[in-house]
Amino acid sequence: MGKRPIAVLCTALLYAAASPVLAAPPGSPAAAVNVFIGTGGDGHTFPGASRPFGMVQLSPDTQVRHFRQSYPWAAGYRYEDNSILGFSHTHFSGSGHSDLGDILLMPYSGETKLEPGYPERPFSGYRSRFSHAEERAEPGYYAVRLQDHEVDVELTASERVGLHRYRYAKGATAKVILDLRQSIYDYASKNLWSSLRVRDSQTITGMRITRGWAPGRQVYFAMKFSQPISSRSLLNREEGVEYKGFAGPGKTPADKVHLEGKALVGALEFGTPADGTLLVKVALSGVSEDGALANLEEMPGWDFDAERQRAGAAWNDALSAVAIDAPADMRTMVYTSLYHAMLAPSLYMDRDGKYRGPDNQVHQAKGFRYHSTFSLWDTYRALHPLLTLLQPEQRNADFVNSLVASRQHSPHGILPVWSFHGLETWCMIGYHAVPVIADAYMKGIKGFNAEEALAAMTASAEYGPYGGLEHYMKLGYVPIDREPEAASKTVEYAFDDWTIARMAEKMGKKDIAARYYQRAQNYRNVFDTKTGFIRARKTTGEFREPFNPVQSNFGSDYTEGSAWQYSWYMPHDNAGLVSMLGGDAGLADKIDQVFDAKVADNVYAHMEDISGLIGHYAHGNEPSHHVAYLYNYAGAPWKTQARLGQIVASQYHNKPDGLAGNDDLGQMSAWLAFTALGFYPVAPGSNEYVIGRPFVDKAVLNLPNGKRFTIRAEGLSAANGFVGSVALNGKPLARSFLRHEDIMAGGELLFRMQAAPNKEWGRERSARPYSQTEYK
Repeated sequence: MGKRPIAVLCTALLYAAASPVLAAPPGSPAAAVNVFIGTGGDGHTFPGASRPFGMVQLSPDTQVRHFRQSYPWAAGYRYEDNSILGFSHTHFSGSGHSDLGDILLMPYSGETKLEPGYPERPFSGYRSRFSHAEERAEPGYYAVRLQDHEVDVELTASERVGLHRYRYAKGATAKVILDLRQSIYDYASKNLWSSLRVRDSQTITGMRITRGWAPGRQVYFAMKFSQPISSRSLLNREEGVEYKGFAGPGKTPADKVHLEGKALVGALEFGTPADGTLLVKVALSGVSEDGALANLEEMPGWDFDAERQRAGAAWNDALSAVAIDAPADMRTMVYTSLYHAMLAPSLYMDRDGKYRGPDNQVHQAKGFRYHSTFSLWDTYRALHPLLTLLQPEQRNADFVNSLVASRQHSPHGILPVWSFHGLETWCMIGYHAVPVIADAYMKGIKGFNAEEALAAMTASAEYGPYGGLEHYMKLGYVPIDREPEAASKTVEYAFDDWTIARMAEKMGKKDIAARYYQRAQNYRNVFDTKTGFIRARKTTGEFREPFNPVQSNFGSDYTEGSAWQYSWYMPHDNAGLVSMLGGDAGLADKIDQVFDAKVADNVYAHMEDISGLIGHYAHGNEPSHHVAYLYNYAGAPWKTQARLGQIVASQYHNKPDGLAGNDDLGQMSAWLAFTALGFYPVAPGSNEYVIGRPFVDKAVLNLPNGKRFTIRAEGLSAANGFVGSVALNGKPLARSFLRHEDIMAGGELLFRMQAAPNKEWGRERSARPYSQTEYK
């Protein structure tokens, strides 16, 4: 570490002494969370304040760049930066693409500067330098000192309201910049329209419409200050406006009470507060300014410390669904994973139940709370299965009802693909709302209409214009000469089809089940037994040539991957994969090749999403997430245990760059949470979890039904990374999987760990996890 000037060190020490002690009780789950994990590297998480599944995500933004340069700043904040642009109210946690950063506020004193300035040039604009030594955060709370403005900032939030507390230097005039121009993944014409309206001396409302990832997105806000505005200047900084209309009341920016345009900014002054403190409440709505004003009543008072305590208590309550006993770093990584897993899907509904749907119209929720931010290509794999164990039944039913309601409002009549703020983005592939619904139904979650849900699932699976489905239904595969990423789409559609069959079968819909069980075998149509890889076919039936299993590119045969990453994706029928690879040894050998390959650094360098490499295994992207567990299907769970040790040690760390890739709205984190407990949902909808090995000494799941399921690992250590034996409720467990009902019944799962692998446990075919076809 380099030397720092004594004055800087003194300032940091004074700030540390003056700053409030973190509110989470020592030893509590919330106290174990490190919200900065993933804020460095390409984790794309944010450190700011939110409630579990909250509508507001209030966080600092360190840089906003043109969208072609914005990948590192997908969450607005990057730990490596040393200046803050301001504090905005909407963010994604861990996305690989981005948007949001709505309604940015920046407190300051001194000269007013209406432009943000440049990170490399201090005092060139309203941005300010900061130091991590003067930054604090925990679930539901964030604090930092803005060095250039001499302002201490604290943030907390309720579900729909963000609360700011600014402490200015003694005798300084309290000032705030309100900027509606700034946006994550920005470009010149992204802001379609915006407005500002002064309601009274302490209240401003407004809105903006953007043309970003979700075109035509509308966000409304209501902002209330604890002190009256003493002076203001509202401006439209838009240039080259060809037609301005006729002038209304207010000839100067200080006279304006209502302003509309594409580049609005406000400079607000509040005099010199007696105690140097100014508070700001900002409520969001997807419906209207009046809706935002009503949402503001969710936080009626001005007691920042009380609101912070409520936010911390909400997080501690949510995280207490699991009690973890593990070494400090592992305990922190697991609880941080659980924290990240509870940021989305996020509430997107006003207090009166109104919300905006994929038709960009306003609707009324009845009997459920509408959620959005569904990164389904990522989260159906482990995030949603994890939430069925951690969240109340009503929350999971809310997710399903939100998906079904979105289908009802969809102009296309299908379920969401990747949606946020109610709108569809069409990002990624598959119809992966289907397995989320099927998994919930198979687990017995109540509170939604199964008939309506199944109708939505089949409508999505049979909508020909989407993603080559018309060809898939006709040919049994997606042809590459008609549709890009055809090999990946075929195998992902096949899995989704299987989950429809599972749910239909349980509902007694035999015809639907039979049809979709048959469609679920379509993955075989793109598996080339000669090469041992999934490959893209043409409409003629021929595999596309030439073939290079390492080749990857956007719009190629595969989605964000190569044949080495996608050829093992038939999670519902791994016995079929074993057979196509020539038996148990064939599968085990092929997965060994995935991990053990010597891959040059430049092979995947052009694909930013292919990260966290171990050979061809890419933990930083979702298609690889189940691969280490496949050894169980070949009767070699000990190999799964060894690979899991390799992955956890190299891909997760208790530091800002501690995630190997995008957290993807909690999927990367959910993988670690499950794996640390000792099992993983390879095939959501099967009601089974494939057993790996634990990474914690003890965990107690406080289940939604009131029961407890305890996992213990006797003898766990760095040297003892293999499972010697497993017992369920005191009885030896020969099978290498758990059933969902085993967990929900409560009880204890005991792992006895040892240094050498037990190559007999889980070897028999009768011990292996579910597969649609039989093991041969």
